[in-house]
Amino acid sequence: MPKMKTNRSAAKRFKVTATGKILHKPSGKRHLLRKKSSKTKRALSKYKELFKGYYHHVAKVLGDKL
Repeated sequence: MPKMKTNRSAAKRFKVTATGKILHKPSGKRHLLRKKSSKTKRALSKYKELFKGYYHHVAKVLGDKL
């Protein structure tokens, strides 16, 4: 059976830590930034841990990254 390929679009959107956590950038930092506070924009710039319910789906498309 051939190796499972990593979904390249998923690999660019998610980051896997050394301990196996999956991180993602939250949405909401593309437009309409004028009305958002500096604190909000700063918080949206940071990586967040993926919701546990999505781990199975994202791990499947990341393939060998985990």
